Amino acid sequence: MQAGRQLTVVAVPFQLFALTGSTLAVGLLGLAQLIPLLVVSTVGGALADAFDRRRLLALAQVALAVTAAGLLWNAAAEAPAVWPLYVLSAVNAGVSAIDSPARHAIVPGLVGRALLPAALALNQTLTNIAKTAMPAMAGLLIAVWGLPFSYGVEVLLFIASFLLLRHLPPTEIEGGGRKLELSAIVEGFRFLRSRRIIQAAFLIDLNAMVFGMPTALFPAFGTEVLGGDAFTVGLLYAAPGAGALVGALSSGWVSTVRRQGRAVVLAVVGWGAGIAVFGLTDSLPVALTMLGLAGAADVVSAIFRNSIVQLTVPDNLRGRLSSMHMAVVAGGPRLGDLEAGVVAAVTSVRFSVVSGGLACVIGAVAIARWAPPFVAYRYVPDDDPGSAVPGPVRP
Repeated sequence: MQAGRQLTVVAVPFQLFALTGSTLAVGLLGLAQLIPLLVVSTVGGALADAFDRRRLLALAQVALAVTAAGLLWNAAAEAPAVWPLYVLSAVNAGVSAIDSPARHAIVPGLVGRALLPAALALNQTLTNIAKTAMPAMAGLLIAVWGLPFSYGVEVLLFIASFLLLRHLPPTEIEGGGRKLELSAIVEGFRFLRSRRIIQAAFLIDLNAMVFGMPTALFPAFGTEVLGGDAFTVGLLYAAPGAGALVGALSSGWVSTVRRQGRAVVLAVVGWGAGIAVFGLTDSLPVALTMLGLAGAADVVSAIFRNSIVQLTVPDNLRGRLSSMHMAVVAGGPRLGDLEAGVVAAVTSVRFSVVSGGLACVIGAVAIARWAPPFVAYRYVPDDDPGSAVPGPVRP
């Protein structure tokens, strides 16, 4: 699934910028995705806590293949329209609001508590292989064979994901599934409201994505600031994934880290600093290096944030809390696209990138001061369900 999604991440913004020449138009793509993402996420997690998570994932792949086919149809038209890019991206985001909670909630039941950090690191490795290879491939496919071919490959990848998911074993929800009803949704929000640690994990990621995720500006930065073409733009999209892949492949040490909350804060500060330096350069190699370092910091943050959330939430609530987490993880970049596009339209592309990176650093420090229990959080890898709690490290 990630492979197909990464093709879209490059192809749709590139096509939109090519059709409009406007960074604001690309930024508004994030807003078009954000609204259905937030609306559907309110029930997406409840679905994952009520029904077979494997079946939900399989159905989502079918829906994603249909949206990719729609993008293919539009790109192949004699005069491609702008509105299908917004509409189909919105549908894609809504489907993701069902897919992602089920995908995250199913993992602990498949691997167990003791292996969860390692499993999350492996998941990040696979995800970032896709984030590294597919954006660069998307840029190459677009430059050589055109947008319709790129979207066609995306359709095939989603179909392949559907076929692979059918081989997963049926899943049972520990403690029994929760009926799909309004009270189930309210229960998830009530649990979140009582957990400052989880709130901080969500907020620090939202901060990083809103201010330090300038992907909407990559088409303009790659072509206008760096003077490149579609392949250059693809490399910019691939660079954070490449850095994250290196970080994930070298993440054998993550299971030894106890103060996971502090590690998240430091990683987000590193992400913001890397983005700020990226915005200052005119050199493609330096730009790719800074994006790679930022990506490596981001994967560390992602591993520990996911570990904190998964280990502090009961299994029969994981779908709903994963849905809220997904709304932050997926919604943050959409808000970031809008923020980056608006600031670039008012000032400049470079100013938007640099100011966003610095704002990310400041925000991370502010959240750490607001939530000391998050910074003090300790991970203790034993079989006691209540072991991963803030407090002194056990001997």
